Amino acid sequence: MNYQWYPGHMTKARREMEADIRLIDLVIELVDARMPLSSQNPDIDVMAAGRGRLILLNKADLADPAVNRQWCGYFEGKGYQALLINAKSGEGLRSIQGKVQAACREKIERDRRRGIRNRPVRAMVAGIPNVGKSTFINSYAGKAVTKTGNRPGVTKGKQWIRPQKDLELLDTPGILWPKFEDQAVGMRLAFIGSINDDLLVKEEVALDLISFLSETYPDALTERYGAPGGEPLPMLEAIGGMRKCYKKGGEVDLEKTAGMLLDDFRNGRLGRISLERPKKGNGL
Repeated sequence: MNYQWYPGHMTKARREMEADIRLIDLVIELVDARMPLSSQNPDIDVMAAGRGRLILLNKADLADPAVNRQWCGYFEGKGYQALLINAKSGEGLRSIQGKVQAACREKIERDRRRGIRNRPVRAMVAGIPNVGKSTFINSYAGKAVTKTGNRPGVTKGKQWIRPQKDLELLDTPGILWPKFEDQAVGMRLAFIGSINDDLLVKEEVALDLISFLSETYPDALTERYGAPGGEPLPMLEAIGGMRKCYKKGGEVDLEKTAGMLLDDFRNGRLGRISLERPKKGNGL
C-alpha cells in the first residue's frame, strides 16, 4: 500500500516553527528509539541549522538494547548530544540537564563573556507525531502541562513551559514532511502509529509487520501467539484463530486481528524490537 499523510495543519505548524526558531538556542528532537532515522523529520534538520542539538531516543524500553547503543554512537558521531529515555517512566530524564549544558556550551560561554548570567536556555521540543513530546515535557516538568495521547495530532499549538529556572521549553505540534521518498519509511511510521490509523488498511500494515518480524525477529510472533512460521496472510489468520478473533459465522476477523497485532507491537508486548539499525556508509 502507499504510505502517506500530510494534513494541512502541518504546513501551518511548520511555518510557525520556522518563525520561532530565531528565539531558540537549542532544538530538542524526540525520535522513536525503534526507528530513529525514519522518525526524524528532515525539515527539522534544516530549521535547526546553527543551533545546539539534543536527540532524545524515546521509548528506548521498547527497542533492542544493543541497537539502542549503536544509535547513540551514530548521533554522537554527527556531533549531536544523544540520550536514551523512557518519557513515560521518567528513565533517563535526570541526565537531560547535563546534555543541555553540553549542547549549549558555546552559547553559555558567549553569554558569560558578555556579562550575561543566568539567562535560561530556550529550547524547542520538536518531533513527528506520536513520539512522546508531550509525555516528555510533562514528566520533565513534574506535572501535567500539556495534553498527551497515544495517537498523532494531540498537540495542536505551541506553548512555553519552564521546568527549571535555567531552561525554557517550547512545545510544538508533531509534523511530518510532505512526501515519503522511501515507502519503507512510511511503512515504519505506520507501524509505530505516527500516521493516522483511520487512513490506513490495518490488515495490510499488519501483513507488512509480520513480514518484517519474520525476517528480523522470527521468534517474536511464536512466543507471543504460538503462531507457526509461514507466509504473512496465513500467519495473520492463525493469530486471529488462536486469539479467537472471529466474525459471526466463525470466519477470522482479520481487521480486528490486525488491530490487536499492531497494538501489541506498539506497546512492547512482542518484545524489544528495533525497526532499523545504523550501518556504516549511508547511516541506515
